[in-house]
Amino acid sequence: MLGSDGADVYDVIVVGAGHAGCEAALAAARIGCRTLLLSMDLDKIAQMSCNPAIGGLAKGHLVREIDALGGEMACCIDRTGIQFRMLNLSKGPAVRALRAQADKQRYRQQMRLTLERQEGLDLKQARVDGLRISAGAICGVEAHLGVVYPARAVVLAPGTFLNGLLHYGLTQCPGGRAGDAPSVKLSETLRALGFEMGRLKTGTSPRLDGRTIDTSQMEVQPGDDPPLPFSHSTRWTPSPIQVPCYLTYTNPLTHRIIRENLDRSPMYTGVIVGTGPRYCPSIEDKVIKFSDKERHQVFLEPEGLDTHEFYANGISTSLPYDVQLQFLRTIPGLEGVEIMRPGYAVEYDFVLTTQLWPTQ
Repeated sequence: MLGSDGADVYDVIVVGAGHAGCEAALAAARIGCRTLLLSMDLDKIAQMSCNPAIGGLAKGHLVREIDALGGEMACCIDRTGIQFRMLNLSKGPAVRALRAQADKQRYRQQMRLTLERQEGLDLKQARVDGLRISAGAICGVEAHLGVVYPARAVVLAPGTFLNGLLHYGLTQCPGGRAGDAPSVKLSETLRALGFEMGRLKTGTSPRLDGRTIDTSQMEVQPGDDPPLPFSHSTRWTPSPIQVPCYLTYTNPLTHRIIRENLDRSPMYTGVIVGTGPRYCPSIEDKVIKFSDKERHQVFLEPEGLDTHEFYANGISTSLPYDVQLQFLRTIPGLEGVEIMRPGYAVEYDFVLTTQLWPTQ
């Protein structure tokens, strides 16, 4: 069987090249499957859409488990990390967690290089709009330019792109993340095939211009010396470059500004219907649900070695741009800050997991 591009049938096609898609494609290729990885933009393979870090509480354990199974994330961050820090050292071993700041551009480049060098793995840029079904079984995917790629198995890893909708205050626009179009037809295809779909929501923090941040008012958060690598297979001399993060806090004035503008929040006006992540609340949720707290942590994390951009971890928000700027400038060290990219929320479709069954 040949596809419309003249290719033979693939053993596995993976749709989406985020963290999950990259690991799925490498895992399939490394056990001898002829594999195709499809992405809407090959320049954004393994793009860190939210905070520029790998690991942390719970997630750090997961990355190391993936590494033990032959995965790539741990090796990639060991090559591209700019700060390594073990969290919860004052507590018992069970709750300690390794976390690494990434140079997110170099992480993306390193992962793409690994994918391109993997034998038996092809990379192609395409938006998958449909699935080919024959006799009740998957037999390929249909791309937006009319190209059909035959396959014996298909793995969908679309992340937030599946019918994604971005929220900036009460302004909405289609998107899987800022600057990138969503995958709408694939969601429609899944519904047409009888899958029950749900709606999820997540959000991200504003990115700030480091030249407008006064770090002298903040607590320096250095990396560990010597740093501990993520991967069990890493044998390396630690890089002399360990870039610090910085810790500051919100305050009652910050919280008052947020509360006074909840009528412009898509979360608190009923515009967003998707379920948010339990352990990653927005700053709006923190202010309302933990009203007894006079302050919340804000970590300023560098996005890379070759940029002034900082990620403001701890204040994920979908409030309008002007409100974001207003409350940011009440935080110590951010009185004169400028936003490079505003925070936003994204709603997206997912397949209810009760419909997932073992592959026959």
